[in-house]
Amino acid sequence: MAVEMAAAAESEKKSAALSSVFAAVGLTTFKIIVGALTGSLGILAEAAHSGLDLVAALVTFLAVRVSGKPADEHHRYGHGKVENISALFETLLLLATCVWIIYEAVQRLFVRSVEVEVSIWSFLVMGVSIVIDYTRSRILYRAARKHNSQALEADALHFSTDIWSSSVVILGLVGVLISERVAGLAFLKQADAVAALGVALIVVYVSMELGVRTVKSLLDTAPDGLAARIKAVAEAVPGVADCHDVRVRTSGPSLFVDVHILAAGDWPLAQAHALTEAVEEAIRQEFPAADVTVHPEPMRAE
Repeated sequence: MAVEMAAAAESEKKSAALSSVFAAVGLTTFKIIVGALTGSLGILAEAAHSGLDLVAALVTFLAVRVSGKPADEHHRYGHGKVENISALFETLLLLATCVWIIYEAVQRLFVRSVEVEVSIWSFLVMGVSIVIDYTRSRILYRAARKHNSQALEADALHFSTDIWSSSVVILGLVGVLISERVAGLAFLKQADAVAALGVALIVVYVSMELGVRTVKSLLDTAPDGLAARIKAVAEAVPGVADCHDVRVRTSGPSLFVDVHILAAGDWPLAQAHALTEAVEEAIRQEFPAADVTVHPEPMRAE
């Protein structure tokens, strides 16, 4: 039963990751075509963003496939770190995109002038983008929370960011449209380039946030408060006098827990073993994805 549930979880994760690949392909293609036809830097910036989202979605799909493999002779803790590495790769891609967007926006604001043609297609592509991004982010977030997948969460974060950045681009296009029709507001002609800068700032913020979390995971930094929660769960098991030396590390969707407990020193081995199993089960009830190791120690006689 456990094997079947694990297989079903991996299948669901792969399905969510693959659907985001198809969504990114469609959005990237649509934005490139409309951006090239209208000359909108905001839309082209979004196309570049979506293009990197496509690469990130592909990396996520591959990472989810690899991370689902069981532990083997060379990877005793499984392959979960592949998800963390893919999230770091996505972060670097996003930051690289920001450099290009900021450079091009500054060029258009202070160096050269580029005419932006605002049409119904400009608004249509961004509207469709928001709808797809919203749908995909909800599906990915739901799968990420259900299966504790950092790779899917990173992918969902990308699509969520696209919603805000697409909204910024729409505001920029509205500004260009107003500048063409109201003489006194000609300065709004630069709204498209300013909107592109807004996209870049949004992406930088999200990238840094994601990068910090990813690096912490790669460095085996325990989530805040997690060790204390595990200690409390273990000490609530009857027969456990104390829980200490709690060590926690994450690897993709997996959580590895190592704890030491104090029990009566005169217990037979079978009874002490039964207690460790009870502690393991209690921790897994609280953290279903946890791989738990319990070290029993005898209490010193008073």
